[in-house]
Order: sequence, then C-alpha cells, then structure tokens
Amino acid sequence: MPPEPSGPVTALIATHVRDVPDFPKPGVLFKDITPLLADADAFARVIGAVAEHARSLGGVELIAGVEARGFIVAAAVAATLRCGMVPIRKAGKLPPPTLGGCYDLEYGSARVEVPAGVLAGRRVLVVDDVLATGGTIAAAADLIVRADGILVGLCVLIELPALGGREHIAPRPVTALAAL
Repeated sequence: MPPEPSGPVTALIATHVRDVPDFPKPGVLFKDITPLLADADAFARVIGAVAEHARSLGGVELIAGVEARGFIVAAAVAATLRCGMVPIRKAGKLPPPTLGGCYDLEYGSARVEVPAGVLAGRRVLVVDDVLATGGTIAAAADLIVRADGILVGLCVLIELPALGGREHIAPRPVTALAAL
C-alpha cells in the first residue's frame, strides 16, 4: 500500500470537506466537497495536483469522470491538460450504444455505463471524488478495460480507509490526495 497522503493539498482538502451524517441513508457519513468546489483557490490547487499526477503517468489522453462529482473534477483536469474527458454515468443517462456494469456500494447497488467506441486504444485516467468501498471506481475501471481503453490509473480526492475500498480494487493502482 502506498504511503498515507500528506502535505499541503491533503490539509487543504481536509479543511474544505464537510461531513454530513446519515446521508443519503442512516449510518452513512457523506463527505461533501461543495466547500472545496466553492473556494476558487482551493479548487484550483486540487485540480492542479490531480493534473500533475496525470502528467506523471505520461501520455494520458482521456480523463474519465465518475457521476456526478467526478465529472466536475474530470472536466477541470481535462481542460488543464488539454485532453479529452469521458463521462462514466448512471444507467440510462447516455445515448446508446454503451457498455455497462453493476456494482455494490455501502448503501445499495447501482449500474454505470460508458459510451461505446470512444475509449479504444486510448490512455485513460479515472477520477472521482471519494473512494469508499471501492465498488464504483472498480466498476469504472472494469468498463474502461472492457471498452478497450488503456487504464493508466485511478485517482480520487479523498479515500476513506476504514471502508476498505483500496482492497476491493487491488491490484489496480489508486492515488488518493487525502485520507480522512
């Protein structure tokens, strides 16, 4: 397992995330990144850190963002890097043809889809806001591979280590900017 995240970006994220107990269901502690998104400097610094990570992977062609908050991060990173962005959406939200996969999350199950035909042979970094149990990002990674994309990595703003998501997606490499 990589060393625990640390440094200025980690501290920045920790001070700009709001805990929302019992959302969306009782017993879930939701990590709200809205305060981070609302602070222009903090948001720019975090996007810069994700973009720098993408650069370190060499030749990333697409940033894939997981619905919904991952879209925000992915679009900003893709614009920074001047590369493409692909949405990973909830079932039924993309026009056909799509590829899809089901997964479990800490409070239920869901399905995500990617557009067919845009990922083949392209180097893709998947980004999302939070790594909790790992189901969503594992399904996203699987879809990139099934769509013949070249998965170069997974990057999240926040990892919740107590929920064991990293183990769920092993051996895929995941980078978290903060562990809360």
